[in-house]
Order: sequence, then C-alpha cells, then structure tokens
Amino acid sequence: MTRQLTEPPGAPAGPTGRVAPVAAAAALGGFLFGYDTAVVNGAVGAVRDTFAVNPFVLGLAVAAALLGSALGAWSAGPLANRLGRVRVMLIAAALFAVSALGSGFAFAIWDLALWRFVGGMGVGAASVIAPAYIAEISPARIRGRLGSLQQLAIVTGIFVALLVDYVLATLAGGAREELWLGLDAWRWMFLSLLVPALTYGALASRLPESPRFLVAKERTAEARKVLRKYLGGDVEAKIAEIDQTLAADRRMRLSDLRGPRLGLLPIVWVGILLSVFQQFVGINVIFYYSSVLWQAVGFSEADSLIITVITSVTNILTTLIAIATIDKFGRKPLLIIGSTGMMLTLGTLAFAFGTAPVIGGEPVLQGIMAPVALVAANLYVVFFGLSWGPVVWVLLGEMFPNQIRAQALAVAAAAQWLANFTVSTTFPTLQAIGLGFAYGIYTFFAALSLVFVVRRIRETKGRELEEM
Repeated sequence: MTRQLTEPPGAPAGPTGRVAPVAAAAALGGFLFGYDTAVVNGAVGAVRDTFAVNPFVLGLAVAAALLGSALGAWSAGPLANRLGRVRVMLIAAALFAVSALGSGFAFAIWDLALWRFVGGMGVGAASVIAPAYIAEISPARIRGRLGSLQQLAIVTGIFVALLVDYVLATLAGGAREELWLGLDAWRWMFLSLLVPALTYGALASRLPESPRFLVAKERTAEARKVLRKYLGGDVEAKIAEIDQTLAADRRMRLSDLRGPRLGLLPIVWVGILLSVFQQFVGINVIFYYSSVLWQAVGFSEADSLIITVITSVTNILTTLIAIATIDKFGRKPLLIIGSTGMMLTLGTLAFAFGTAPVIGGEPVLQGIMAPVALVAANLYVVFFGLSWGPVVWVLLGEMFPNQIRAQALAVAAAAQWLANFTVSTTFPTLQAIGLGFAYGIYTFFAALSLVFVVRRIRETKGRELEEM
C-alpha cells in the first residue's frame, strides 16, 4: 500500500485543505504532459541538422510522441482498474524518465522517434489517470476547481519547457552548440525532462489510492480512511453508494463500453466528441506553428519565440480564471462562451489571411488587418483557456459512471491524441492551400462544438460522482 502524502505545515485541518495538495501532486502528470509535448519545439531544428533528415521524416519523428500518447491513453484505463490509479502514475513517471534519457542520448532519428514514442505513452497515461484520480478523491463542491489543476499544470509545463529551451539555447549560443559535458544544447533540452519526471514519481509514491478503486477491490477499511480524511461527510453512506454503483460488474472491460449507437454507449460518444472538438478547433496549431502567424504580421523569427512564450503565459492566466469560476458558473456555460468566442476569433483569422495578398508564397497582412489578426489570435487563446482547455478535462474526469470511468476516459483520451495527431500533421498541407482555408476549417469545428455543447452536454456542477 502506498504511503499517504503528508500535509504541508499550516494546512487547514478540514478535508478541503488536505485534498488540495493531493490533487496538485496528481496534476503534476499534466505538467509533464505539457513539458514533454513542448520541449521538442526548441530542439527540432537542431535534430534535423544533426541527423540530416528531410522535413517529412522529421515530422514523423516528432509525431511519434502523439501516437505513443494514444496508446498510453488507451492502455491506462484497464491498467488503472487492475493495478490502481497511483501505480499507473508511477508507471507514467518511469516512462517519462526513460524517454528523457533515451532522447537525450539518441544516435539516430529512428532512435529518437522510439524514445519519443515511449515518452508519449507516459503522456497518454498521465492524461487519463490524473483527471480520473482527482475527480475520485475530491469533494463535489470543489471538484471543478481541483480538476482544472490538470489543465493549469499542462499549460504551465508548456511555458516552462519553452522557457528552458530558450535559456539552454541562449547559454550555448544555439540549440546545435555544445553546452555541458560535451553534449549539445538540444540534448540537454530532452534531458531536462528528468527533473519533473523524478519529482512526479516521488510525489505519486506518497499519494493515497482512490477510494473508488479501493472499494472495487474490497479494501473497504483503506477506503474508509481515505474518504474520512479527504472527502468528509457520512463515510459509511458514501461507501455504500460507491459499492452500489460498482456492484453490477467488478471486472469491467473495454467491451463494457458497447452500446446501441454505433457500437458504443451514448455517454462514451459524448466523451469522445468532447476530446475531438478540443483538438479540431486548432489550438495546437497556435502553439506548434505560431511563428507563421507572427512572421506574417511582421515580427522576426527571434521575436516569434518570445511571443510564443507570452502566449503560453496568457494561457496560464486564463486557466486560473477558469479555476476560480468553474464551480460557480458551471461547466456547460463556460463551454458555450468558449465555443462562441473561438468561432468569432477564428473566423476573423480566416478572413484576415483569406483576403491577404500573397507575396513570395506567403500571405502578408497589410494595414489594419495585421493588428486585428494579432489581437484575434490572442483572444482565441483566451477563450480556449477559459473553457475548452480546462473544462474538457474536468468533464472527462467526472461525467462517466463509476463502473466505466477509467475505461471510458481512456477511450476519450486516446481519441483526443489521435485528433491532435490529425490536426498537427494536416496543418502543413492546409497551409499550402492557404491559411485562410485552414482557419476556416477550425472556425467550422468551433461552430459545430457550440451546437454539440448546447444539445449534448449535461451540467455536472455540484453532483456526486455516484449520481452520474
């Protein structure tokens, strides 16, 4: 049995004060999620030159992490039900650490792709287990705020990775230059992942196991202690509630997600579509390919990196606003606001780039359209950070019934990573057709997401997990 995370000095005595640091420790998996996916940005040019590969092969090597994430997400649910939530966190931490070492010492592009795939499996597992665990350990009245810590950790990880890349490249005089111990700066970018990976593993080893998992494994005495310490209230009634929702089948499989609509239960389809829409509105295009936008507006390549860091800070600040408001306003209203705002801002970008003259093969924004596009892109990030960024993870952690939560979340998260892979790999082709066309497609999906939320999303604010 894992040891419980000790409370920090001066922590409040009530369950709320005890569960917050536990949720924060679990959300560190989200930090690694963000860090691992963003750290490659500063290294990609140096990797291309070191291994002398063409853009297509380089793109496949980078995208290998996304495919690994889909596999890790798919596998995490069944593993979480068999081994427990905490043990899957430890497995994810180990995968992150191994990937950091392998990528840092890679000797060929295929070798780097392999270790990126391994790290991706850790990312996928963390993307599933953190929201599920936080939802299961948190009181209903603050579950939204604590669940939003996952997205806050993700965007913070992105920011720190970009900052570390910038610092290491600056110290060495470039990502391709030698830094310490005879290793180039780009290798240290990957090796830096070791620090948060080991920290995550150390903290996860001290977390209490999920009370829902403990009840499912008939470890009722342990579940009683966790519930009393972290959730409070009528513990015996809560155990009876959990047991009742689990009684139908204590050995759930992925096949238990089958239903009458296209082979899956309706609630599983809702989770899948939530995940897909979160990616199909094009958020990762802003973070992966933002230099195209900023250079079109007139910024230099060097300034584009600084602006990307500033954009990640904006994402962090808006996520903090979402954390402060999600349990007050609810999940569905925030998603409606976000979809509406993204539809308008993406539509503005589509118009700006679709009507811009093409000079030297690139669209050039002229006159008032340059600052309009710049403002629209940043407002788009604001609307995403207030809504679809954190709220999707909160809903995925709490919307499914106890019996299928881990499996359904795994399927939804795997769909999210496949959608991420699709968007990331198709953008260069869409860009070749025209940036206005690309942003027009993302506008279309933002509009569809609004219709989907209005018609299919049920509010979960303040409801116990056993009521889902």
